Amino acid sequence: MTIHAVYPGSFDPFTLGHLDVVARASKLVDKLTILVVHNPHKTTSTDAGARAQLIKQVLFDAGIEDRQIFIEHLSEGLLAERCEELGANLIIKGVRNSADLDYETPMATVNRDLTGIETMFLAASPEYSHISSTLVRQVAALKGNVKLYVPNAVAEWLASNPEVNR
Repeated sequence: MTIHAVYPGSFDPFTLGHLDVVARASKLVDKLTILVVHNPHKTTSTDAGARAQLIKQVLFDAGIEDRQIFIEHLSEGLLAERCEELGANLIIKGVRNSADLDYETPMATVNRDLTGIETMFLAASPEYSHISSTLVRQVAALKGNVKLYVPNAVAEWLASNPEVNR
């Protein structure tokens, strides 16, 4: 059986923790789709298309763009239904701590109830477990150095687009 996993997130911005999950997950599955999603509970700093392009650059810079990794986006609708449309049979979620796990577990159950798709949780690597996109945006908004938390392309993008930092 071919394993096609979807790694969903708002990726606003894409952090070193996200990159770590992509690198690790891509070694476990046959095909990985990074799905830039719209979360109605979050206000994003830029549109999904721009975030997807930035992720493509990050993957190229990291030398992992040649793996079976694809980037799509979801602007509305249910994640589980989009996974079905893509032919995916697994959702991958990175979790940094027990709060992330508590938040993600009910969604994993609902996704399984709706479509039968399972969710696999990947624990964050310790060196990235404290990084969140929200924290990165806050540091960037205050003109702090975010290079310890995001890939170079993202740091450069944040520096050249100060209006998106909230």
